[in-house]
Amino acid sequence: MRLSVSIWLAFAATTATAFAPVNKMATTRSLSSLRMAIETDVDTIVVGAGISGSTLAHNLSRNGVDVMLTEARDYVGGNVISHKTDDGFIWEEGPNSFATQPSIVRIAYELGIADQLVFADESLPPWVNHNGKLHPLPKGQGGKGPAGQLELIFGPNGVLKFATTGELLSWPGRIRAGIGAFLGHAPPPEGKDETIREWVTRILGEEVFLRCIDPFVSGVYAGDPETLSMKAALSKIARIENYAYSIEWNKFGAIFYGGLKRQVELTKERKADPPAPEWPEFEYGNPGSFKEGLSTLPNAISKELGSKVKLQWKLTKLERSEKDGVYTATYDTPSGEKKVTAKSIVSTAPAHALKGVLDPVLPEAKVLFDKVRKEINRVGIYHPPVAAVTVAYPKSSFKDVELPNGFGNLQNLPGFGSLNPRTEGVRTLGTLWSSSLFPGRAPKDYNLLLNYIGGSRDTGLAELSDDEIIAEVDKGCRQVLLKPDAPEPKVLGLKIWPTAIPQYELGHLEIIKELEEAESKIPGLWVCGNYRTGVAFPDCVTFGYEHAKVVKKFVDETSEVADKEAAPAR
Repeated sequence: MRLSVSIWLAFAATTATAFAPVNKMATTRSLSSLRMAIETDVDTIVVGAGISGSTLAHNLSRNGVDVMLTEARDYVGGNVISHKTDDGFIWEEGPNSFATQPSIVRIAYELGIADQLVFADESLPPWVNHNGKLHPLPKGQGGKGPAGQLELIFGPNGVLKFATTGELLSWPGRIRAGIGAFLGHAPPPEGKDETIREWVTRILGEEVFLRCIDPFVSGVYAGDPETLSMKAALSKIARIENYAYSIEWNKFGAIFYGGLKRQVELTKERKADPPAPEWPEFEYGNPGSFKEGLSTLPNAISKELGSKVKLQWKLTKLERSEKDGVYTATYDTPSGEKKVTAKSIVSTAPAHALKGVLDPVLPEAKVLFDKVRKEINRVGIYHPPVAAVTVAYPKSSFKDVELPNGFGNLQNLPGFGSLNPRTEGVRTLGTLWSSSLFPGRAPKDYNLLLNYIGGSRDTGLAELSDDEIIAEVDKGCRQVLLKPDAPEPKVLGLKIWPTAIPQYELGHLEIIKELEEAESKIPGLWVCGNYRTGVAFPDCVTFGYEHAKVVKKFVDETSEVADKEAAPAR
């Protein structure tokens, strides 16, 4: 029994401490050779009005930088698109929620939409579909501090109960995970960029990978864990191994102790930089959204920036004057070609949208779409197709079964959602139980489901018709959640993203390193985007806050240089 508890303590510590925000782009550039002209149309152009670009523009404007935000599409928000129907459904075409971080609560407060924030019931677990049953992953009951930790271990859906009565892992699988977590494991191979599958299997065993990590990777990246780089895609979890080996007596790198060390460090960091007292209360990592959906945030930014936002402006060329360092951006717009000059440029557009655009200024950016990686048969950064399909069924059409650990009847969908390991034969990657997460998402007699299908291991999705995609999703729902005689789904939304989530695959870090080295030689230009700063909603918002400091510093310093050069001699 003690070993079983240890296994799940290790797993909980490893995952729960992995998602602390980090500053991924703290860049200082030399201005020794810069001679900046005073006159430009704006200080900074932000290219791309997704969550990264729009939050960056908000933070720049709030800090006195004259900014222009340009977007090729006709709306602000990128992949974040929310809908509401007259009959009471609210659904998303892209991401469904965020793991709450201070950067999100901060910007909501600044925009005056903090009262629109909604948070999920912290006791609701994610479920894993295995062997025809749904298995809850360990979760506390919403307690704070030490009480919450005790709930996670001893609560009704805690680690102890999961380890002793849960059926997701076999006993051999638990023992193997326990050895890696508490005794040690094989050291990382020297000089090798491990895949997610290789890393997890080396440390916790094949069964943990197949039944816990594989569905997680499918849900986050829609990716292939046999090509995704552990250090690139899940860097915050990979770092825990470094923490483990940094403990002098932990000679074999037992991962659990690294997780504990990181947890202590993280607690100190949060105490040193607590949330502002005027912000609404929140729990780190708890799923959150807004009452009317995630689009509330980019819509508020668009309203705040007003005429500084230029929609349906497609960047076609970027040039830089060797004489004074001024950038000229050329756009195709609804009213014809437009040219805008700026002291600095930040591109947050997808990698695939930049081909040829940056050549005059940063030809080395071709690495984003031309770099050949023979070991995974890939050219450039890959964005696989993913479809987001939102359907609703009457609650009475769901299986009338009682779920384990006192969560009640499946018809009430008591959880975050269900994940499907690739070994289970369900084509849908995962299903988010939207109507259970946040209030007001569906009429009381319906359950609302957001399904993701496609990804790196199912590229054939792009060849399917809309009806065929919906049929696959409906089939998956019937395999996991519905009664055999359930009615046809009420289809609310189908959005196919042909180039969806960027894949942080083997060789990704080398691509980014080449880009950073080239970028460092061109003052005032940053090529960012979620292929560089993280794919999750909180990563994008945190980037917008942190990188605004870098751009603001550059703009201020270049202005000081220009002012000194323009001043008359005395």
